[in-house]
Amino acid sequence: NGKYNKEKRMTNNAQKKPQQEVVEKKVDAVVPLQDYEADAGAGLGGLTNEDLATPRLKILMNGSEELDKDENLKMGQIYNTVTSQTYDGKEGIVVIPCAYQRQYAEWLPVRGKNQPPVNVYDANSDILSKTTRNKDDNKDYLDNGNYIETNANHFVILYDQKTGVGSPALITLKATQLKKSRKWNSMMLNIRIPGSKGPFNPPSFSHMYSLKVKKEDNEKGKWFGWEIDLLGPVTDMELYNEAKVFHKSIASGEVTAKPEQEQTVGSPNPF
Repeated sequence: NGKYNKEKRMTNNAQKKPQQEVVEKKVDAVVPLQDYEADAGAGLGGLTNEDLATPRLKILMNGSEELDKDENLKMGQIYNTVTSQTYDGKEGIVVIPCAYQRQYAEWLPVRGKNQPPVNVYDANSDILSKTTRNKDDNKDYLDNGNYIETNANHFVILYDQKTGVGSPALITLKATQLKKSRKWNSMMLNIRIPGSKGPFNPPSFSHMYSLKVKKEDNEKGKWFGWEIDLLGPVTDMELYNEAKVFHKSIASGEVTAKPEQEQTVGSPNPF
């Protein structure tokens, strides 16, 4: 019996050994960081801007579909539609404006979930001249019953103050927030700094801005809106160049804004 038990233990140990070796290989098989660096960008060479989504930064409010999908989200937060990252609305975010585009989106009066616009018109279109303003909902309607929504698209670099890293993003202002867009554009246009030939207006991506969320209201309802303040010039050269490259990609038409169906800012009871 002693001999049998000894052979049995030896057999069991032999059976366990391969399993132990597999576990050891898993622990040791850690990819060194330098390997990642050596293969940087591999597998992504065929991607163009058409294959990528520009993150949209939006304020979550009543009607935002993200609130139905994630119970941890709250109204008044700033939400990144690509990374799903949220930012406290009162603390706000820091951005560098890189380009501006105005669009007119034609929507059906009643539309389904995730239904795209009927048409999208650029800033040179005279489509608004063919509409009639409805005082009840403050929308501009065409004769066919569809309405036109003005989208003020601000392409920005979202600046992470903790890491010092920037990332491209899009902020669309519409409805009651259009006046915020005009104010922001005026702020950028009125900046003057001394130059070799006198004061000049620097590029939009030369300065940083703080964007916070605040409650707003009028006789038709309450909602969350943007509060925009000038912080100061961009002093990091790498960050400046990143914003400049993003600006050029938008100016060349490589990056464009696509209207998104979402809660209309300024509609009744959005919070």
